[in-house]
Amino acid sequence: MVGEGRSWKITVPASTANLGPGFDSIGLSLNLYLNLDAEEAERWEVIALSPELKEFPKDEEHFIVCVAMEVAGRHGKVHPPCKLSVESMIPLTRGLGSSAAAVIAGVELANAACGLNLTMLEKLKEANRFEGHPDNVGASLYGGLVIATQSGEDVELVSIQNPAFDVVAVIPPTELKTSEARGALPDELSFTESVLAGSVSNVLVAALLTGDLETAGRMMKADRYHQPYRKSLLPHYDLVERTALEAGAFGVALSGAGPTIACFTGKGEGADLANEIKQSFPRMLVRHLLITSEGSSVLEQPKVRPFTL
Repeated sequence: MVGEGRSWKITVPASTANLGPGFDSIGLSLNLYLNLDAEEAERWEVIALSPELKEFPKDEEHFIVCVAMEVAGRHGKVHPPCKLSVESMIPLTRGLGSSAAAVIAGVELANAACGLNLTMLEKLKEANRFEGHPDNVGASLYGGLVIATQSGEDVELVSIQNPAFDVVAVIPPTELKTSEARGALPDELSFTESVLAGSVSNVLVAALLTGDLETAGRMMKADRYHQPYRKSLLPHYDLVERTALEAGAFGVALSGAGPTIACFTGKGEGADLANEIKQSFPRMLVRHLLITSEGSSVLEQPKVRPFTL
């Protein structure tokens, strides 16, 4: 006799967040991917297919497994053990949403393996429990450009699938941990400063949605929430910004908490911008990245395997 052991292929895109003043609320999905192949097994096992992932646990202590089991448990389910093969093109601790992609992979795994039938918003809320802000996880889940807000456990999100611009990521060889980048931020802003910072973010969103890219670029530079404080951790920021703008970018912003710098240009102009920037920064990885209109995906692949009675 034979029995079916289920398996799934889960794909999650990278993301850049903030875009300057959209602090913890704006995200954009990018075409670097975390790929997870999962199949039911007798015990948890995680196989790292990418060299930089080999330092992580290989059993149920792995972060993706912890996310999946916690999500399942919150819905009254016991997650079946699985063998996971994990591959990622997303650089770690570079501000391109590697941890958010792992969270989404765990949420999607629990949803598929335990039959949770979560809605998109429910998945987002689950992911937000781990990340604490919906920008990166929202982009990786929904795809495209997302604008989100949260209050306690309540999350609201609007997604735009085909924003009309390109992205070039300038990725330094050094890491910058999110905890260190958040430590550079002030504990509070004055009411007047908060109003100004919020208005800059509002204009950024309106400019992006109406195709007014020049105004969007000015608003990226006018951020009052985080970039003025974090730039001191990145001595190369000003030079990259100046080089990108001179080469035709309409705007430049830290990608998430950094150290990657995201340069934005018109649709179809990303490859040329990347080539220009590469000439000035040969020691940095410069990537022309496409905005993905689709977020995470799950493909179930039934597998037949023998068993004995």
